[in-house]
Amino acid sequence: MLAQDITDNTPRTGIVLKLKDYGQLLKLRLASLVVFSAVVTYFMAAENPSWIQALLLTLGGFLVTGSSNAFNQIIEKELDKKMDRTQQRPLPQDRLSESEALVFSSLIGLLGIWILWHFMNPLSGILGIAALLSYVVVYTPLKRITPFAVFVGAFPGAIPPMLGWVAATGVMSVEAVVVFLIQFMWQFPHFWALAWMLDDDYKKAGFQMLPSITGRSKTSAFQVMVYTAGLIPIGLLPYFFQMAGPVSAVITTLCGVYFMVKAIKLHQTLEISDARKLLYASFVYLPVVQLALLFDKI
Repeated sequence: MLAQDITDNTPRTGIVLKLKDYGQLLKLRLASLVVFSAVVTYFMAAENPSWIQALLLTLGGFLVTGSSNAFNQIIEKELDKKMDRTQQRPLPQDRLSESEALVFSSLIGLLGIWILWHFMNPLSGILGIAALLSYVVVYTPLKRITPFAVFVGAFPGAIPPMLGWVAATGVMSVEAVVVFLIQFMWQFPHFWALAWMLDDDYKKAGFQMLPSITGRSKTSAFQVMVYTAGLIPIGLLPYFFQMAGPVSAVITTLCGVYFMVKAIKLHQTLEISDARKLLYASFVYLPVVQLALLFDKI
């Protein structure tokens, strides 16, 4: 999983424990991974990168992402009580009230957008707004209705690398779309691997997150393979648009093949253990590819 939930029942008193609850509300590890994509693409795009600007991008992106995660937990408080992996979160356990979580989420979201707008450029602020609203207002409620929510959620999930590019250049270019597309396509096998592992838990809250209503089936696994295969040609777009050289193209292709092998294995076995291996492969793929593109440029 991208973020671990605290599962102990230790009474929460004092500032340190309260901060832990707020950190869990933000999903610190998930937010950090998301911001990583924005910072890497910022350095890819910037002709004269500024460490101060990169730090402000990190802060702004982190606050917007954390706000999205927090709003998600506010909306799904009652549903989180039904799932094993989420029932120990601060809101289901009443360690934080909905009102304080709402105030906190709103303040950090507005601050993050202001930082992106003021210290980067207005287009960066608009992307921050788009990511926040599409995740909270569209994706979160749609999860309870249709598996198509995964497709919708992939849009805000892929905005961070585009945000990094736009923060550096101030324009929405072909290159910004390319880095968006890589992360967009990556999210499907990544999330479905996680959903495969957690399918029983998701069903307790009424979520159908796998691509087929048949659940952990050949049909779902086939779709996982298709989207994973799509990463191989999409991963070569930076080379074709002269954003990077042949070294990163080779690395990206090898990572895509490695990822695809894991997807094929899941299709063969339908085992949760192979879904876990696919999830780990997703954790390898994205940072390695993004860093390869960065270093190839340098």
